[in-house]
Amino acid sequence: MTDYSISTADSIKSDRVINALPGRAMPLGSLVTPTGTNFSIFSRHATRVWLLLFNHREDDTPSHRFELTPTENRTGDIWHVELLGVEHGQLYLYQMDGPYKPSEGHRFNKYKPLLDPYAKATIGGSEWDFSNACGYDPLGKEADLSFSSVTDFKSMPKCVVYGDDGFDWQGDRPLNRPLNETIVYETHVRSLSYHSSAKSKHPGTFAGVIEKIPHFKKLGVTAIELLPIHLFNELELNRENPETGERLRNYWGYNSLAFFAPHENYSHRTEPGGAVLAFKEMVRALHKAGLELILDVVFNHTVEGNEMGLTVSFRGIDNSIYYILAENPRYYMNPTGVGNTLNVNNPIVQDFVIDCLRYWAHEMHVDGFRFDLAASLCRDYNGVLLEAPPLIIRIAQDPFLRGVKIIAEPWDIDTYKVGKFPGGRWLEWNDKYRDDIRQFWRGDVGLTSTLATRLAGSSDIYEHLGPPSRSVNFIAAHDGFTLNDVVSYDQKHNNANGEDNQDGHNHNWSYNYGYEGATDDPEIEAIRTRQAKNMTATLLLSQGMPMLNGGDEFRRTQQGNNNAYCQHSEISWYDWTLREKHAELFRFTHQLIALRQAHPVLRRRTFFSDKDIWLTPAGTDADWKSYPKELMCLLIGSKENTGFEKDDVDILMMFNADVVSHVYYIPPPPREETRWHLALDTGLLSPNDIYPIGQEVEIEEPSAYLLKPRSLVVMLAKEQREALWRLRCTPYKHLVPKPRHIIRKKQIRKHRRLRYISHKE
Repeated sequence: MTDYSISTADSIKSDRVINALPGRAMPLGSLVTPTGTNFSIFSRHATRVWLLLFNHREDDTPSHRFELTPTENRTGDIWHVELLGVEHGQLYLYQMDGPYKPSEGHRFNKYKPLLDPYAKATIGGSEWDFSNACGYDPLGKEADLSFSSVTDFKSMPKCVVYGDDGFDWQGDRPLNRPLNETIVYETHVRSLSYHSSAKSKHPGTFAGVIEKIPHFKKLGVTAIELLPIHLFNELELNRENPETGERLRNYWGYNSLAFFAPHENYSHRTEPGGAVLAFKEMVRALHKAGLELILDVVFNHTVEGNEMGLTVSFRGIDNSIYYILAENPRYYMNPTGVGNTLNVNNPIVQDFVIDCLRYWAHEMHVDGFRFDLAASLCRDYNGVLLEAPPLIIRIAQDPFLRGVKIIAEPWDIDTYKVGKFPGGRWLEWNDKYRDDIRQFWRGDVGLTSTLATRLAGSSDIYEHLGPPSRSVNFIAAHDGFTLNDVVSYDQKHNNANGEDNQDGHNHNWSYNYGYEGATDDPEIEAIRTRQAKNMTATLLLSQGMPMLNGGDEFRRTQQGNNNAYCQHSEISWYDWTLREKHAELFRFTHQLIALRQAHPVLRRRTFFSDKDIWLTPAGTDADWKSYPKELMCLLIGSKENTGFEKDDVDILMMFNADVVSHVYYIPPPPREETRWHLALDTGLLSPNDIYPIGQEVEIEEPSAYLLKPRSLVVMLAKEQREALWRLRCTPYKHLVPKPRHIIRKKQIRKHRRLRYISHKE
């Protein structure tokens, strides 16, 4: 047994003597044992490694420093030691020495404290000051080729040894909800409950998410997708809001550092490791409510940035292993656009990612992951795209992750892989869906064929890959305009970001309907609400997995900012008074989700077939040209068509994106014993815009229906009731006399014997 503890002669004061054993190489990270804690970390090119212990988060001097020797504490590329008596809650960091040769890809600096990549908890990261965290001298004439001998322990967050916390999961198990029954709600932890109108006991935290579970349940979504919750540096930006003078922050968190550790600022608990307990409490509460949890993970890059960035973990542990370097290894490949790219297809880094995903799935009970800029995960050591990237295939095939939902954002700065993402069972964010549906409802000409394709699950993109649920459909997401802003602004308004409105996407496919931004004009407001309904309805009537942007159900606005990544302000926070102000849209969205969940024909396991009929408003086969803004679709709900065990209703959907009304000639229901029942009409005022399940209005032998400007109508073919609701049915005012050429039942049967114009044509 060797005593590695440092004496007071080495400027470390501690009365506590800690003895050390050589320890074990696996598992990586810190593992509490019956006698102490085993520490293990990878570094191939380090020549010296020190493990440092601290008593408090603000300490600027370690209480103990242990040097790990190559002879006793190294197995292959793994450095390890067991410290006797060290327990759960102990704070620690590393330091490493080795070559500082940026031109050869090495950036070791023994003066810089380093976070353990496998740390399961951290503390002290709420107000980071990274001014002393560069491995080079920021004032040196040689830029990153210079060398810094400054050490700053006080400003660094500390890793926390995390053992058995005694958390009671109360029998919690994965929900494993089928993909075609999943409706995702994307939100930021802090945005959800930070605004004063949220009336939260713990605003901006995991506990705040728990407080909003009744809202999620009332709305009807089935999965909550959180923007990154891993440790990140909120104070990395050195800019001010030019409108308020307030310092801008990294608000979204897309610059992770400790991938195993939940962000401390999202926890209402303040004890070391409290964020882990707070996260577990949130997951348990969500699962009890029948809600899955999906995490947005950022394995494509880290907070350390480019060659002029920080040395706080991976760079100081083994830069040439963890990052994809350019031909001149002083520099970094940058398809992520944020300075560096993790070398995830190196076996070392690949194992790190898999270990991390397994931890969140099995120890933290997470149900799925959305991978930011996932195309970057398909690159080899030189940044070249691989046809069969090992990490992507391994995630899809890993036996511990088989029940976990995996969603790719299938692009990065240089590559677009929508419909071409490898690996088998991956789901994909479908931005083509977003753009096409926005353009159709904006009134762009000639998009009826595209609308049909998107309604059908984007078979032009995904039919060769599997079921329609491979497509994650969305109208709005965290990145871009909110749904309200899509119908309220012609242009982005990102001046508050301090980048002269040069950031953010310029192609928003939005329209303000006569006034830029918020207005009290009742006519404009009515159009905006109707268009919000139209796009929400299209989303939830489409095949594929729908994703709602948090707050869109009550017209949350970001004041025209389409890139609110740095806005810890009312631009990002949810104003819950809008739920009452726009209760009409919330009710509509809630009822629409119920309609989708009640009818398998709207969430089928297969793509459309020739039994489904695309029609013009005149009741003829769709030709995609004569009616550039109008479309009718008849969906057959038979079990042979949907892939379910029982027959469902047949559904008639009618779309009118024109600025004038159009008459739609209605075919008779395909089944003799049924009649059309009106389920929704966005052209009507609430509550007649949508009817609760089972209360749809039965229509007696309709021949035609008048669709108001910019409106969507859905009818269900259900069995005839004993009594009709004709007197109580406001939509009957919009029925028009039956024309001679309306399609009759026998003509419908004839239609089935003819060639059909499918959504693919």
